[in-house]
Amino acid sequence: MEERRATAAARANIALTKYWGNTDDALHIPANESISLTLEPLRTLTTVSFRSDLAQDRITLNGEAPPSPTAERVRRHLDLFRGLSGTSWKAGVTSQNNFPAGVGIASSAAGFAALTLACAAALQLDLPPRELSRWARRGSGSAARSIWGGYVLLHTGSDEEAVAEPLHGPDWWEVYDLIAVLSRSEKRVPSRDGHRRAATSPFHAARVAQIPEMNRRLRQALAARDLAALGEIAERDALMMHAVMMTSVPSLIYWLPATLTVVEQVRGWRQDGIAACFTIDAGPNVHVLTLPEHVPAIRAGLKANPAVQDVLVCRPGAAAKVVTEPHD
Repeated sequence: MEERRATAAARANIALTKYWGNTDDALHIPANESISLTLEPLRTLTTVSFRSDLAQDRITLNGEAPPSPTAERVRRHLDLFRGLSGTSWKAGVTSQNNFPAGVGIASSAAGFAALTLACAAALQLDLPPRELSRWARRGSGSAARSIWGGYVLLHTGSDEEAVAEPLHGPDWWEVYDLIAVLSRSEKRVPSRDGHRRAATSPFHAARVAQIPEMNRRLRQALAARDLAALGEIAERDALMMHAVMMTSVPSLIYWLPATLTVVEQVRGWRQDGIAACFTIDAGPNVHVLTLPEHVPAIRAGLKANPAVQDVLVCRPGAAAKVVTEPHD
């Protein structure tokens, strides 16, 4: 038996301006550019082993066989790399998250970024980060951003152009993301299905038209390390994205009643002079962005909310990388 094996780690990311809707659903080419922050310590660790003796792919996610649609997505991604390398070997895939999956905390972004890097390393494909970002996007659009660390811009355009690039490294600005976990249940409508519905909303085109100017202002806010300016844009686009979801056909509502209670907490903290803003991805959980000095107070306030099951404290994270040991 011959084997080609590698392990890679990649982190989740939080979009500050959102990726929602595609110009090409099959290739996951986003309808607009988006800017994100890679999150430490939310990590997926994935081992891929291409083996000469396997009759079919064997996939384990978080210790269990994944649902059929997820397994098929992973197999299609493996097929991309089998095609790139010219091998027909099947693969064993073992992947583990240290954070909840399928609840709007970018588990697919971390997962497909780690899978992409592990496949390329196992098959000894010398791919630069730009190409890794492109292939990661083919598995999950936002995975293109998780190839990089820190603050990241994902482009739209052709298949070759729709890749991510770093804007600032993780050491540029220590913004914390406190994730108020309101539900650990996997969402009923996956993001990939929501992307297909986006264009059915009368607000989708209007939102996409505003994104270039919002991204311009967001890049200025990042360069100036201005949380108030960042928060104004992040909150506005989160609400715009969810307005698109709510007015799609059929309608898509990810929020829970508790989602609004956390939003109101954040607004109250701002009135009290605490630097904080919110954003919400495709799920009910609320990301509260703040500065290091406010983390203890905000964490305590979220913990005191009876609807909050847990608080994940995150900071800017590093790029995806191949690892030799799981603890690396």
